[in-house]
Amino acid sequence: MSAAALAALGLSLVSAVAYALAAVAQERLAARSTGTGLLRLLGTGAWWSAVGLNAAAALLHVVALKYGPLTVVQPLGALTLVAAVPLGARAAGRRVSAVEWRGTALTLLGLAALLVAASGPAPSRVLSLPAALLVAGATAAAIGLLSWPGARPGLRHATASGFASGVASALTQTVTVAATDRSGPVLSTEVIVGAVLVAAFAVGGLLLSQTAYRGGLGAPLAVVTLANPVAAAVIGLSLLGQGLRGGAGGVLLAVAGAGLAAWGVLLLTRATPAPDPGGPAADDEHPVAAVLALEPGTATAEPALVARRSKPGTVTGTGGEGPARVPRQPEQPGHLTAL
Repeated sequence: MSAAALAALGLSLVSAVAYALAAVAQERLAARSTGTGLLRLLGTGAWWSAVGLNAAAALLHVVALKYGPLTVVQPLGALTLVAAVPLGARAAGRRVSAVEWRGTALTLLGLAALLVAASGPAPSRVLSLPAALLVAGATAAAIGLLSWPGARPGLRHATASGFASGVASALTQTVTVAATDRSGPVLSTEVIVGAVLVAAFAVGGLLLSQTAYRGGLGAPLAVVTLANPVAAAVIGLSLLGQGLRGGAGGVLLAVAGAGLAAWGVLLLTRATPAPDPGGPAADDEHPVAAVLALEPGTATAEPALVARRSKPGTVTGTGGEGPARVPRQPEQPGHLTAL
């Protein structure tokens, strides 16, 4: 394995751990409070810590794209699921389930096979401006078709989200390599247009994923995780000359590795461990999935606040929200109506 591939592997591993830590932190924060508004989140240190972890993970991913081909860096995104398994289990006070262990082992084995077949030198070719616009146009058309109303909207939106994120990473690599190439201006037309396209597809991928998770978590999360590297690999193999090593044997090894990794991802996204009798009584889903598709009704509420009687007909809470007036039941003086 080349030095560039080793650098990309190390950066991707640290990036995946940072993403997993951020996901677990956000999931635990959301589980401790319901109905939290944006202003209150902005004043929460734990939320800012999660935002910082996400930003650091994204930056490490960009740097990894500078040193490693798309066919190596993008599949390593599945390491976020792998890293979140022990972190989420520890945060939830439970043991890692047998299904999660199998999913982790299969994912790691498949990624190892992909690394052997796809590892290569640092990327040097970039998408030309016409090629970048062609890729953006084709991807936008595919996203439009997948977003059209019809059957299985969750899986179709998940596929569109994976395509958008994969293309965003491919364009990010083009922008990074072009901007750090000293043979031309830093802010060339290709770099500026590429940066605008990256922002558009990154935001679009996020919005599409949120739409996809409305109907459930497991299958859409697996589709997003798998469609992302597929889209990036197609661009890397067809337009950037990032081929596989070993000829026909390398192709077979890559296909086998992709199959094992896909199987592992499916197991990890479908695993729903039973609550640990000795731990907290909570049926936590996979932390990454819980964060990506968190809804107000899915979080565990805080313990009820102790209320004190201020004057007849009112109850004042201790949460700083101000007095909450609850009407009496006229037929039973001194009793409060149900909320």
